[in-house]
Amino acid sequence: MIELNHTIVPAHDPKASAEFLAGILGLAVDPPLSHFTPVTLTNRVSLDYDQADDFEPRHYAFLVGDEEFDAAFGRIQDAGLTYFADPACRKPGEIYTSNGTRRGAYFRDPNGHLMEILTPQRQAL
Repeated sequence: MIELNHTIVPAHDPKASAEFLAGILGLAVDPPLSHFTPVTLTNRVSLDYDQADDFEPRHYAFLVGDEEFDAAFGRIQDAGLTYFADPACRKPGEIYTSNGTRRGAYFRDPNGHLMEILTPQRQAL
């Protein structure tokens, strides 16, 4: 068995960044683990936020169900966040679809990381 267990996410303010992501995804921020502020996903993979002053923004994609997508997307809109239909961020205010069987959206977190929520690919009818 091989599974991803955790990844470190650099952040200017780890606690605020973890709270931002957890809030969008409807999750809780876990208790601190050493100097990390973790957010654990439903598949038990954690994003461990770590303080950093200088880093390149990264991309993190979250596979969510349709109901979770609607809830997270609603929180993105309620927060007034700019969202995009493409990873180059050239299509603001749009989400993407794939043959009507998948939906997704990109948005930036407070550190400039490009976050993506997407639903599973389904068979076209």
